[in-house]
Amino acid sequence: MLLSRLRVSRIHRIGLHGMIASVLLALALLGAPAAGAQTFDEAKAVYDRGDYAVAFESLRTLAEQDDALAQNNLGLMYAEGRGVPQDDVEAVRWYRQAAEQGHADAQYNLGVRYYLGRGVPQDYAEAMRWFRQAAEQGDAGAQYMLGLMYAKGKGVPEDDVEAVRWYRQAAEQGFANAQHNLGTMYAEGKGVPQDDAEAVHWYRQAAEQGVAGDQVNLGVRYYLGRGVSQNYVQAYKWLTLAVSRFSSSDLELRDMAVQVRNEITSKMTPAQLAEAQRLAREW
Repeated sequence: MLLSRLRVSRIHRIGLHGMIASVLLALALLGAPAAGAQTFDEAKAVYDRGDYAVAFESLRTLAEQDDALAQNNLGLMYAEGRGVPQDDVEAVRWYRQAAEQGHADAQYNLGVRYYLGRGVPQDYAEAMRWFRQAAEQGDAGAQYMLGLMYAKGKGVPEDDVEAVRWYRQAAEQGFANAQHNLGTMYAEGKGVPQDDAEAVHWYRQAAEQGVAGDQVNLGVRYYLGRGVSQNYVQAYKWLTLAVSRFSSSDLELRDMAVQVRNEITSKMTPAQLAEAQRLAREW
């Protein structure tokens, strides 16, 4: 696919070091073509065949005609080094042209560049400015980043209430990272009254999307009976799902999940264990 978004992933708790360092680039089509749709469609078809150099030239033609979608795509190709040598400065240049036309995806991408200091000097205030413009257009990733910046006091004074407000907007759109962080705000009583039931609600939303860290959160809460009735079968199920999803870089969390699951197993009857294993298999 042709388009890409910078997304923040692999957060298991607010303040996890390297959260933004694990931002992933993935190519995926977003938005509808602007003027010159046929040319864009042709460029996309060429890109999908793997002929990145030809696709790049087609996109550049559109971008030079002020097509914001093509400008954003061109920035993405420079960022990824597809069809052209990788160049963060050129990526920023094309993102900016699309962003200044009000293209929300480009505003988000430009915000990430300022947040990370890639292709431009790191500037949290400027990152906040672009994230806000995208967030006000309903971009869930930008809403999440605003929440994160308010929670950490980057580019703005630290403000947990504002963090919760932006996390909630993204979480209600199904953005798993925001669901996790909103759950943690409720768990810790930051920006909202402490509420274990609400924490479980939002952890569950992320867990059901396959987020291993939140599957652990949910499993532990079922084990302890915090925010939900104690249930060893559900606790074992969610921890088993988490163990199967942790990557090699998450061995510490995986080992913790295994340890807690072993504790739960020692308290379960054979019938409960069989039921928990069945639920995990069928999930």
